[in-house]
Amino acid sequence: METANELTITPDQAWQKLREGNERFVAGTARHPNQDAPRRSSLVEGQNPFAVIFGCSDSRLAAEIIFDLGLGDAFVVRTAGQVIDDAVLGSLEYSVGTLGVPLIVVLGHDNCGAVTAAKATVDTGDMPSGYVRTLVERITPSVLAAQRKDLHEVNDMVVEHTKQTAERLVESSRLISAAVDEGRVAVIGLSYRLAEGNAELVSGFGALEHPAVLRSALPK
Repeated sequence: METANELTITPDQAWQKLREGNERFVAGTARHPNQDAPRRSSLVEGQNPFAVIFGCSDSRLAAEIIFDLGLGDAFVVRTAGQVIDDAVLGSLEYSVGTLGVPLIVVLGHDNCGAVTAAKATVDTGDMPSGYVRTLVERITPSVLAAQRKDLHEVNDMVVEHTKQTAERLVESSRLISAAVDEGRVAVIGLSYRLAEGNAELVSGFGALEHPAVLRSALPK
């Protein structure tokens, strides 16, 4: 895998490319770029993705499809409920530190089963068994934060969880936080609607012109 090269783009340009791809997907005019044999061959010796997408593992949330991307365009990390762990943080730091990716996307979606399970645990006190318990435990703080804001619907909690996850990424990784403050990287939270297919920007940190995005990382 190669390091970042002269083809790297700004966080704002990366977000524009994702936004335009999502608009094509919603409109039914997807181009399916970078999916042919020449593109495959060109990537054998290395990669230079323009975004890293950290999203929920839900089968309806295939990042390359909903943003109309192809091979080598996005570095994708997925866990149920976009739950952060050490492997996720290591993957994201690799994408920033080694690949030079300018944009980290936290991708949540409505009707999320993992957030629904966490809400049920908070409401009933019944904790699921096995490793699902770990997922629920990591999502519960977002559910509680939503309730403190008088938000009690699952989809409102999904948006809050997306915001909280983006914030935790910046708080947890000094490498990512420093890259945000230096203007090299932006971290944004997107909320995807399954029926419509659109991804709405709901939060973020870094050099993007949007009212939901803070211009710098959180203070340590």
